[in-house]
Amino acid sequence: MLAVLHEVVAATGSHTDNTDKYLVLMLLKLGLDATAFYLCSRKLYRYIFTMCSLSIVLADVVLTCSLAGVWFVGADRSPVPLCFLLANAAATYGVLPLPVILLGLVDYYLHNSYLCNHSNSWKYLKNAALISLGWTLALVYSLTYVNAEAKQLNRPQLKVLVCEVDDSMPIALFVLTVFAAFICLMLPFLPRVPQWVKEADRLSEVREKQKSHSSDLFISTDSKEQMEKCLERTYSERPPLWISLALGFGTFWIPYLMISSVCLLFDLGVPAYITVNVLWLECTNSFLMGIVFWTKSNKEGPYSQLPENVCLWNVYWHLSNGTRDERLPIAVFKPSKVNRTSVRLV
Repeated sequence: MLAVLHEVVAATGSHTDNTDKYLVLMLLKLGLDATAFYLCSRKLYRYIFTMCSLSIVLADVVLTCSLAGVWFVGADRSPVPLCFLLANAAATYGVLPLPVILLGLVDYYLHNSYLCNHSNSWKYLKNAALISLGWTLALVYSLTYVNAEAKQLNRPQLKVLVCEVDDSMPIALFVLTVFAAFICLMLPFLPRVPQWVKEADRLSEVREKQKSHSSDLFISTDSKEQMEKCLERTYSERPPLWISLALGFGTFWIPYLMISSVCLLFDLGVPAYITVNVLWLECTNSFLMGIVFWTKSNKEGPYSQLPENVCLWNVYWHLSNGTRDERLPIAVFKPSKVNRTSVRLV
């Protein structure tokens, strides 16, 4: 795709420099990535994906500051051409998705195995080294193979200076494939989906109440019995585990997948330095984590050793398998005529 850098109208001699537009675009992306990173990322030292999210935010800061420098000095006087920044940034971001997906999947699947049973400091250094190596190789590739020279297109009454930038094919394939697969999976169960989502919300609320009450030793027996009654409520038809986990993934990420798919289908031309962002990374993180959760929870129940995630995998496991297992302990105050302060843990 072509990025328009400069336009000159021959009839009037007026010209338009688009450097400020690219700067504003990167400022918006930086704000979105920083917000998504703050809300979604946890335990930076332990997992590839959270370390990669941090690296994307830092790369956004570097690119934004570089664009700000070009805008401040002026595109004509800047020692670093605007086309050089945009073309190399698009190529560098564009080659990252596939290695990150493979590294993240291996990292999650081998988590807590003897191969990855190391100290937190070692995991931090390992992840930082792998991510730094990935960015270095991507940057070397872009500087070696990318044509970062601006081209002038002559049109009637108009001269346009353009720069060729790359999009990210792996992200396009990922978004379209996951979105289409989710729609195809849910279509046969569409009449039941609202009921399952409502049940999952109820289970989530009950588990939150259990967590909040578990720290309070003075809970009435009636409150405990009311929770148990709510937990025992079941529906006659529960979804299979793989459908339940797909529903847990889709309830959070379907808006992002839908908007991204619309942009791709209408060929809006979004360069790789915009599409490779923390939102995409967290969506991919949830997708791969759901796969690992599914493969491990078939034998281990609601597998709880994975990092915190925006998708409530344990809740949707219970949606398929009921709620009799894996309950949180609740401290209950049991009134007594002899001893009014006796406490029983159940």
